Amino acid sequence: MEFALVIAVVVIALAFDYTNGFHDAANAIATSISTRALTPKTALLLAAVMNLVGALVSEGVASTIGSGIISPPGDSKGLVVVLAGLIGAITWNLITWWRGLPSSSSHALIGGLIGAGLVASVTVHWSVIVGKVLVPMVVSPLIGFCLAYAVMVAIAWLFRRGSPSRVNRGFRTAQSVSAAALAFGHGLQDAQKTMGVIVLALATAGLHTGSDVPLWVKLAAATAIALGTYAGGWRIMRTLGRRVIKLDPARGVAADLTASSVLYVMAIGLHAPVSTTHTISSAIMGVGATRRLSAVRWGVAGTIVSAWILTIPMSALFAGTTYAVLALVIP
Repeated sequence: MEFALVIAVVVIALAFDYTNGFHDAANAIATSISTRALTPKTALLLAAVMNLVGALVSEGVASTIGSGIISPPGDSKGLVVVLAGLIGAITWNLITWWRGLPSSSSHALIGGLIGAGLVASVTVHWSVIVGKVLVPMVVSPLIGFCLAYAVMVAIAWLFRRGSPSRVNRGFRTAQSVSAAALAFGHGLQDAQKTMGVIVLALATAGLHTGSDVPLWVKLAAATAIALGTYAGGWRIMRTLGRRVIKLDPARGVAADLTASSVLYVMAIGLHAPVSTTHTISSAIMGVGATRRLSAVRWGVAGTIVSAWILTIPMSALFAGTTYAVLALVIP
């Protein structure tokens, strides 16, 4: 039974990774598509490749997810907790994707593990959750907004004497690089979380020791998120690329590079599983605010922030309910 549960967890984890890819594909390519710097097909292929590369680079975030959120018991109950957490996260991902809301797959996964863990009465590491999840959840969008605003102001000043058409052409070319950098950061952050969950399941079943990630887990998670990214996320892409603010190439580059920088620091420096979605969304709002505050459609932004706030509790609710049901049918 335990081996079958391990297989189920691995399969569902990779399914979550796939939904993460198509749910969050918009993060890396919405700006480059909305400004017509890249065609949709080229942008998706670029994002998929860079997601794959980023997923293979670091294990810091995977370690935080694999050992820092919950400590399930080493039996079938622990595997059911992980399975329920994944199902709760996937459920919220699909709901927000259907509504076109750029919510956080990362926080959906964390919320799912917390909800299932609470219902199962397993150890939940609240100090890690506060220090490496909740604080970065608040700080990273604020940094993204303020830094993107400052970067855009600097760009506007540096190119103030340039021909607008020439400047736009240059930044449209630069968006290929900035989109690749952001897709790399997405792989660095988001695929790591799935790796951490699979390692958690393997350790729970006694099939793995330590927090290092086996090569096959890295390759499987990286491939799943790359395939999901290539599948696209057009509903969310429209929200980020067009509904929040009308972007031009310079603002697209500023938003992408700002968000990428935040993701790299959080993943490599702090091992903190921050949201790619929160970071790029706030960066887009930041560059938009340099035009004028009314240029940002704050009603749309408010809806996005509401989804951010609801992600952890709703994922926890879905996962807790799922665990309660599974506990009745799985001995």
